[in-house]
Amino acid sequence: MTRVWEWNRAVTVREVLEDLSRDRSIAYTTVMTVMDNLRQKGWLRREAEGRAYRYEAVSTRAAYSAALMNEAWAASDNPAEALVHFFGMMTPEQREAVRDALRIIQSVDPGGPEEPEGR
Repeated sequence: MTRVWEWNRAVTVREVLEDLSRDRSIAYTTVMTVMDNLRQKGWLRREAEGRAYRYEAVSTRAAYSAALMNEAWAASDNPAEALVHFFGMMTPEQREAVRDALRIIQSVDPGGPEEPEGR
């Protein structure tokens, strides 16, 4: 996915293989299998181009990261506690990014849940 996001365009298995081959030895069939698995999971879409396919990301890297975080949070039997631990692992810069994101969400949906008084 990283390679597809970096190019920000539809790519062939051959293009991804050539890019990956700069760092390590990898088989064409391995790249093809991984890309097809990602397509089956809904992360890539493909279009036929001659005898090959061009693969394109279905969503952005940010949306993918958000889905992973949501999945992990939903798996917790105590989501509030999981968030406390997660926030505790963050750097001050990351916590500021969370505050910025909350301000954006609140400005988009000002009628959403309000903070309890006294906070």
